[in-house]
Amino acid sequence: MAEAPKVPEKKVAPPSGPPDPPPPADKAPPAFVATLQAALPGAVVATSYWVGDWTIIAEASRILDVATHLRDGSDAAFDMCSDVTATDWPPRAERFDVVYMLYSTRHRHRIRVKVKVGEHQPHASVSGIWPAANWFEREIYDMFGVNFTGHPDRRRILMPDDWQGFPQRKDYPLEGPGELLMENPLDWLRLKQARDQADIE
Repeated sequence: MAEAPKVPEKKVAPPSGPPDPPPPADKAPPAFVATLQAALPGAVVATSYWVGDWTIIAEASRILDVATHLRDGSDAAFDMCSDVTATDWPPRAERFDVVYMLYSTRHRHRIRVKVKVGEHQPHASVSGIWPAANWFEREIYDMFGVNFTGHPDRRRILMPDDWQGFPQRKDYPLEGPGELLMENPLDWLRLKQARDQADIE
C-alpha cells in the first residue's frame, strides 16, 4: 500500500500583540485623558476603547509622570491601583505589555494604563505612587523578568530565589529548567512518550 504524501506544515506567524482598537468616532475620551495629554505632551502614545473600557497607551519612559498626574489630578484622582499585570509578545522588540488597572474611589471611574517594555529595558516602579503595586511588580518580575527599577524589595515572590528563567514568558520551556532543557516542546513530548512506552514494555 502506497504511503500517503506528507502535507507540509503550515507556518503561522506568532501574534505581535493585541490590536488596541481606537475609540469610535462618536465616543469622546473622559475629560481627565485630555487633561493628562495637555499636562504631559507626548506622554500618551494612543488611547483605546474596548468593551466599555478605556485604555491609555503611555510612553514607558514617562510612566512616573503619567502615574503621578493620574493620582493627583483633581479630575482623575486615581487613588487605587487594583492590579498590575503583564503579557509577553516575543516577536516585538518591546516584548512586554505592562498593564496598570486604576480606580478612583472619589469619582468612581476606572482606567487601564499600558506601556510597552523591552526585555532588558529598565522600567520604573510605581510602588512609591501606589504602594499596592509593590507585590504586583514583584510577581511580574518573578514570572516575566521585567526589569523594574526603584522597587524597594525586587526579588522573587512565587518561585525559589535560585530558579532559572521566568515561567510566564512564551518561550519558556514547558518542562522547566534543568538538564533536559529543550527549545522545542515537541521534543520533550517525544521523550516523555518514549519513556512511557518503555515503562509499559
